[in-house]
Amino acid sequence: MTPALMNLAAEAAAAVEPKSAEVTDWAARIGWVLGLLLFVVLVYWLMRQGWKWRGELQSDLPELPTAPETTEPARLSLTGRYHGSTSAGQWLDRIVARGLGTRSRVELGLGDAGITVVRPGAPDFLIPAAALRGARLDKGIAGKVLTEGGLLVITWEHGERQIDSGFRSDRAADHAAWVGAVNATTTKHTTIPTEGAAR
Repeated sequence: MTPALMNLAAEAAAAVEPKSAEVTDWAARIGWVLGLLLFVVLVYWLMRQGWKWRGELQSDLPELPTAPETTEPARLSLTGRYHGSTSAGQWLDRIVARGLGTRSRVELGLGDAGITVVRPGAPDFLIPAAALRGARLDKGIAGKVLTEGGLLVITWEHGERQIDSGFRSDRAADHAAWVGAVNATTTKHTTIPTEGAAR
């Protein structure tokens, strides 16, 4: 065998021979993983502190009214999701006090006393009929954006504050009926001053 053929055979054998894998720097990898975990924990902690701080700022909000013991048949009902509450007209100013910041499933019932809000895993409450200020269709509340008209927003007054609460029915066709019924209830409970009272 000629020297040229021997060199060629040696090169071919070297090419077929498996190369050893690069040594992994485990200390660097563990350091990166720990750093990432610490960053995630810090972000979560900051979010939680922000939530608590917002709740403390809103601590002047009175306790929410509870539904009356007597169960009257609801004139209108809705099953869907509660997306949160904000200061009226400010769709990003979320209210978290008294459990109003907790998103959940919801069952609404409109009766003579007002709107009962039943939420599994979160406090139930009543929006009294006299506190209702109107209803409309909208697309966003408390950072949640849906399709145009995909959200039922009910405006009501509690304490010194006007509140927008956002609901989405499992059947979007229910929203229009709720807007009409809530606005009719609002008109019924709004007192229009007479000429003599205005003087």
